[in-house]
Amino acid sequence: MKVLFVASEAAPFIKTGGLADVMGALPKDLRKQGVETALVIPKYAGIAGAYQAQMETVYTGTVDLSWRNQYMGVEKVVLDGVPVFFLDNEYYFKRDGLYGYYDDAERFAFFSKAVLAMLPHIGFKPDIIHTNDWHTGLVGVYLKEDFMKDPFYKDMKNVFTIHNLKYQGIYGRDIVEDVLGLSMRLYYNGNIENGGCVNFLKAGMCYADYVTTVSRTYAEEIRYPYFGEGLDDYVRLCSGKLKGILNGMDASAYNPETDPYIPYPYDDTDVFSRKPLNKEALQKELGLPVNRKVPVIALISRLVEAKGLDLLTFIMDEMMQEYVQFVVVGTGDRQYEQALQELAARYPDKVSVQILFSEALAHKVYAGADLFLMPSRYEACGLSQMIAMKYGTVPVVREVGGLKDTVANFERYVGTGNGLTFPNYNAHELLFTVKRGLSYFEEESVWEKLVLNAMHSDNGWEKPAEAYRDLYRQLLEAAPAAEPGPVPDPGRPGESLDTVTEAVQQVIEKTAFGESVRAEARKEAAGGDKAAAEAKAAAPAAEAGPAKKRTRRTAAKKAAAPGKEAAGKKPAKKGTAGKGTANPAKAARTPRAKKTDK
Repeated sequence: MKVLFVASEAAPFIKTGGLADVMGALPKDLRKQGVETALVIPKYAGIAGAYQAQMETVYTGTVDLSWRNQYMGVEKVVLDGVPVFFLDNEYYFKRDGLYGYYDDAERFAFFSKAVLAMLPHIGFKPDIIHTNDWHTGLVGVYLKEDFMKDPFYKDMKNVFTIHNLKYQGIYGRDIVEDVLGLSMRLYYNGNIENGGCVNFLKAGMCYADYVTTVSRTYAEEIRYPYFGEGLDDYVRLCSGKLKGILNGMDASAYNPETDPYIPYPYDDTDVFSRKPLNKEALQKELGLPVNRKVPVIALISRLVEAKGLDLLTFIMDEMMQEYVQFVVVGTGDRQYEQALQELAARYPDKVSVQILFSEALAHKVYAGADLFLMPSRYEACGLSQMIAMKYGTVPVVREVGGLKDTVANFERYVGTGNGLTFPNYNAHELLFTVKRGLSYFEEESVWEKLVLNAMHSDNGWEKPAEAYRDLYRQLLEAAPAAEPGPVPDPGRPGESLDTVTEAVQQVIEKTAFGESVRAEARKEAAGGDKAAAEAKAAAPAAEAGPAKKRTRRTAAKKAAAPGKEAAGKKPAKKGTAGKGTANPAKAARTPRAKKTDK
C-alpha cells in the first residue's frame, strides 16, 4: 500500500504551524506500520540551504492552468526513509513567506494540479493521495474531474484531512474558469462553492473518498454552527465519510531526556531534582528573581483571540496577586502584545513577555515552567499541551477539541487525571482553575502524582498511525456499491427452491394487496353513489319549482325546430365550466310562465 502525503509545509524543511509537525512525523511513523509513504510540498525559498543542497532533480515539465502553461520542476530528498518531493516554480514559490499573497488561489491551484501531473514521472504511484487543509483541496477536484480519464489514475483514492476549519481558501467566483481552469458547472452545482464564493476546503471535502479531522471531539464540534465556520451544514452531510483521528507528538523532537536546548536533561526518575534546575536557569535568562519555590506559569502561543487571550487579559492582573511568575513567548495581534507588555511593566519582578518565537527558548520554557496555559476558544487538536505534559509541566486547558481528548482533569482524592481543565469559555473559570493548580503545587505528594501522570501520558504517533493505516485498508478493500439489477425471474433455470418460493410469495402478496385496494375503492365509490342518490331524493320539492306550462303552440314550435333551443342557448360565463352553478339560489328560481293564446 502506497500513500502520498500532499501538504503546503512540513517539518523540518519549512514550518509555520502544527501542520508541518504532523507532516514531519506521520509519514515516518506509518512506515513502521508497513505503509510505503512519500511526501510532496512546494519548494519555497525559505527551505534551509542544507536541505536544498541535497536535492536531486527527478523531472521537469509544464502544467496547464486555464490559459497558462507553467514550468514545473520536481526535486527529491530522502529523510528518515521517506522520499520527499519538492515542486519547483520560482514565480509561485520563491517568496519571503508561505501564505498571504494576492494570488494564493492560483499558487495552490498550480501546486494541486502539478502534484497529479508529476506522478507518472517520479517512480512512485500511490494507491491513496492524502491531502491536507485548503491549500490542497483542489487535488481531489482535478483528480476526479480530469486526470481519472487517464487509466494511470483510475483507481487512486483521496483522503482529505482538516487541520483547522477556520482557514478555508475563500475566493470570488471569477477565478473558476480564468484561474482554476474548471467548469462553472462545479460552482453552480455547489461542489466548489459555499456562500456565493469558491471554497477550496469544501472542494476538498466534496471530492474526498474519506475526510478526517485531527481529534475525535473536533470532528463532532464542527457539525454545529459555533465551531462550523459556515460549513457546519456541509460537514453534517459528510458525516458518513468523516472521522476524527487524534494527532500525536514526535517523541524524538520533544524529549526532556535528550533535548539539546535545555541545560539539565531529565526523565521521570529525576524530574523533581533536575526540573527545578531548569526553572532557575530560565529565571536567570529572563531576568526574573531566581527562586525554585515560586510556581512559574507559562504561555507559548500565537497571541490571538482563538487561543483565549481575551480571557487571559481579563484576569491577568488578578492572577498576578498570587505568589507566581508569568512567562509569555509568542507573537500575534497587536492589542494582546501591548496588553501583555504593559502587564510586564506593572510587574517587572513577576512577568516576562517575549514577543518573538524561538524554538530554543520554547524548549527551555517547557522544561522550566510548572503550569502551562491553553484556554482556547477552539482547538482542533493542539500540540503544546502534549509537549508540556512530556516535560512534566501541568497543562491548564479548556475542555474543547483535542484538548478535551488529551487532557483529563486531575482528581486529587483518587489520583487520576493528567492536567487541569475547565468547561466554559469564561475568564474566572480559567482563574479558579489556575488557583486550584497553585494549591496542588503547595502539597508535595499531590503535585508529584499530577506531574508523573502528565509525563506518563501516551501521546506518541503509534496509535494515530495505526488508525490511519486501518482507514487506508478499509478504503482500498471496500467493494464498489452493487448496481441495481433486474428482479430475479422465479422460473429461471438454476434458481434455488427458496429463491423461487420467495419470489412467488412476493407476487402473491403484491396481487392480493392490489386486489384489496381495488375492492376498497369500489366499495367507497358505491357508497358515494348511494349517498348522492339519497341526498337527491331528500331535496325539498319546492326547490324544483312548478313545471313550465306547456301549450299546443310551444309544443308545435319545438316539434318543428328540435335543435333551435340548443343552438340559441348562451354560452356559460368564463371560468364557471366544471365548477357547478355560480349562484345556486338564482338558478333554482322558478321562471315566469309565458302568456299564451287560448
